[in-house]
Amino acid sequence: MSRAPQLAEENGSRLLFISTLAALIGVGTGLIMFVLYHLIALITNIVFYHVVSFHFVSEVNTQIGYLAILMPVIGGLLVGLMSKYGTEQIQGHGLPEALEAVVTNKSRIPGKVAIWKPLSAAIVIGTGGPFGAEGPIIQTGGAVGSFVGQILKTTESERRILLACGSAAGLAATFGTPISGVIMAIEILLFEFRTRSFIPLVIASSLATAVRFQTMQSGAMFPIGSLDFRFSSALPYYVALGVLCGLAAVSFIKTLYWTEDQFEKLHISPYILPSIGALGVGVLGFLVPRIFGPGYDTIGAILANQFTLSFLLVLLVTKFAALILSLGTRTSGGLLAPVFMIGAAIGGLFALVVNRIVPGADLSPGAFALVGMGAVFGASVRSTFAFIIFPLEMTRNFDSVLPLMLVGVVASGVAYVLYKNSVVTEKLVRRGLLIPQDYEADIFKRVPVSDVMDTDVATLRQEMKVSELSEKIAHGDSDVNRHKGVLIVDGDGRLVGIITHEDVRRAMRSGAGDKSILEAGAKDLVLAFQSEPLYDAVVRMLHHDIGRLPVVNRDDVRKVVGYLGRAQVISARLKKLAEEGILPPEVVEKKFSAKKETGRKLQTS
Repeated sequence: MSRAPQLAEENGSRLLFISTLAALIGVGTGLIMFVLYHLIALITNIVFYHVVSFHFVSEVNTQIGYLAILMPVIGGLLVGLMSKYGTEQIQGHGLPEALEAVVTNKSRIPGKVAIWKPLSAAIVIGTGGPFGAEGPIIQTGGAVGSFVGQILKTTESERRILLACGSAAGLAATFGTPISGVIMAIEILLFEFRTRSFIPLVIASSLATAVRFQTMQSGAMFPIGSLDFRFSSALPYYVALGVLCGLAAVSFIKTLYWTEDQFEKLHISPYILPSIGALGVGVLGFLVPRIFGPGYDTIGAILANQFTLSFLLVLLVTKFAALILSLGTRTSGGLLAPVFMIGAAIGGLFALVVNRIVPGADLSPGAFALVGMGAVFGASVRSTFAFIIFPLEMTRNFDSVLPLMLVGVVASGVAYVLYKNSVVTEKLVRRGLLIPQDYEADIFKRVPVSDVMDTDVATLRQEMKVSELSEKIAHGDSDVNRHKGVLIVDGDGRLVGIITHEDVRRAMRSGAGDKSILEAGAKDLVLAFQSEPLYDAVVRMLHHDIGRLPVVNRDDVRKVVGYLGRAQVISARLKKLAEEGILPPEVVEKKFSAKKETGRKLQTS
């Protein structure tokens, strides 16, 4: 009797190896983030203040006047050149590009992306582009993980885990949010929650955060102090904000891709387009300097309720327009920071408007800004869980948990109902790619073999001649025609072999009809056990390239208790479809009721 092959994912030494690589990727990505952060600061200081300094500053107080209009254009032109002579994969905000590598290229990202992407992002952001560094560093970390997996000859699955480790480390290193980094990687890139991926993800994300704490900032990114969320009394307003954030997310996705479509219709070189969008950013930034750059200080000011209603409205409109113009022309930059600013502005505006029109509402603009910040982005990328946790990690304000949960799921629910794809998947779906939107436990791992095996099993004595069996098949004998393979037993009814219809035809063609069916069949059997997961049995079938397995008892591998063929494997999927209402239950019941009715005979014999 043959045994099942040992699966790579069950190999402890392999998990240790991948986890070690994840640790190195986490540290490396953290260091890359440190360099990128200070490179952005250097370029910003040179461009907007004409000084050489690595101290991170805002563009708000620049005194360069009308030159501020030209700075983003110069950045756009440089990115166009990098895209042409470096790699086109620097275009975009990073998340779709990382997912595309997973879906279409077996998680392979060229190593040069790890160089060109952060460099191009530093130039765009440093010259005033309305982005954050997180998208580029997510793609860069993913490129580092993928490259490590390629040079060390890992499997496609392991390479995908390493790519996700780099991406999670990038997000964690940017904002000091290790939990959100792990969840984001699971929701957007992996679509699985398994030990083999979860352990390396946590290691990479934790070490990247540790590098950030040692080299940059160890506290909360936005230390906002105490906010009055008043969750119970303000519950209806939080629900309303959730609906508003969901609508905003859908509007953002539709407007972004509509803008991209309009620019494509102009038939302008893709290497020139970024500078055209950058010109619009320059004009908007000259009028409202706070839309330049990632705007972390502006986000902090919104959370601290430092802006008037009218200025928040102006900031919301101009930042949205600048972001759409930039992304619509395929420049390089991160999506999180600008969408956070937009979401925070929406939440703050909502609270201020309600306070004006509803006497006694007394909503906290800072609290609603914090909640809106996470809800708009979570609904836009369909990573709701990660971006419920994300604002919590960035502010360390644990009173925000309930509002974040409620507004986040309401916003994502609205977005899900109104628009199927996220800002990450829309681009790939337009290219004809199938992108998973949800993940669930493999049905084959949840169902034991005993639930789907056929217990009405025909057996034949080993002495029978092949010619006799051939006649039974030809005359339509129901016992031997029920399955494509028939089990062979000895005089005591103990399993000794299996013979398939193809074995019979082969023997008859070669003139071996007088042979016993045991001689013509297979004696070295691959078995399934009734108590094991169906997944293990299916892997065994695929490994040995066979379509059927005798099912036996673990305590007595010669005692037949069932038969597992392709039809029985498919039945597990049919039952799952019936559970979810995709197929009527009666269809499944009708198909497999005969097995249940006749199955008791063998079990009681």
